[in-house]
Amino acid sequence: MLSKSKCYLLLGLTLIIGCAKPSPFPAGRWVDLSHDFSSETIYWPTATPFKLEIVSAARTPAGFYYAANNFCAAEHGGTHLDSPIHFAEGRKTVDQLPLEQLIGNAIVVDVSEKAQTDRDYQISADDFAAWESRHGKIPDKAIVLLRTGYGKFWPDRLKYLGTDKLGPEAVAELHFPGLHPEAARWLVANRQINAIGLDTPSIDYGQSQLFESHQILFDKNIPAFENVANLDQLPATGALVIALPMKIKGGSGGPLRIIALVSEKNN
Repeated sequence: MLSKSKCYLLLGLTLIIGCAKPSPFPAGRWVDLSHDFSSETIYWPTATPFKLEIVSAARTPAGFYYAANNFCAAEHGGTHLDSPIHFAEGRKTVDQLPLEQLIGNAIVVDVSEKAQTDRDYQISADDFAAWESRHGKIPDKAIVLLRTGYGKFWPDRLKYLGTDKLGPEAVAELHFPGLHPEAARWLVANRQINAIGLDTPSIDYGQSQLFESHQILFDKNIPAFENVANLDQLPATGALVIALPMKIKGGSGGPLRIIALVSEKNN
């Protein structure tokens, strides 16, 4: 027989559990799609890399511990967002992107088998057609994520970029997959997407000279997420993505914390 004190304890726990608010999110699994920022973070060969300067990491004369740092880096590097103004004059800067455009249901187009045998592979409109034949039409306001499989090479610059050199001369040696301009044209003409992202350093493939996919997408104010991590942990459909960049006023891009909630039925 339970004592009176135990009965009161059980009653209290029952009331607490009964009054607990349900989670605002559906049941599922959270996935971090961001690489961390450190001295190992991969940047474009001509960009200023990430640098962390320790200001304090010690106890103060008053006796309490105090840590603080400064950091310096280019807008475009690591897991980051390209805002449309990056390649389209007069289009939106980072701070002008509406939140609802950075949050949405994701689809994942997996071209990793093709990209592993061709470092210069460009995702085509046929790849989107093949995805739709299996999963249905790309939904309106979707966030389109392109999985090339190159995330597994991070942070090895040589394997990820095709070169470990730095400076302007290294750009000609970049070899990694991207989105074909014709596929970008197909997307903006036939589908209404919120944003696009992939697990390589650029929406355009490494050997691009004109960055046409950037130009085509950004002209329509469609932002891009680059160097996205852990796309192998997402299903083709059934993930909610939240992609929030540093809110830099007038910025052409910025560091991005991107996460996904994979619904329970897709686990």
